[in-house]
Amino acid sequence: MARNELRPLIKLRSTAGTGYTYVTRKNRRNDPDRLELRKYDPVARRHVAFRETR
Repeated sequence: MARNELRPLIKLRSTAGTGYTYVTRKNRRNDPDRLELRKYDPVARRHVAFRETR
């Protein structure tokens, strides 16, 4: 199994509407659905939800 098939690169985009993104990898076996994490948005200067975009 290739590296990119199991742990693909994904972009996490801020839900605050600032356009800020994080780039990370996720395990498709453990998280088959879209990922949502609460992380710091430096543009909004607060913690907001970041959702996976494709």
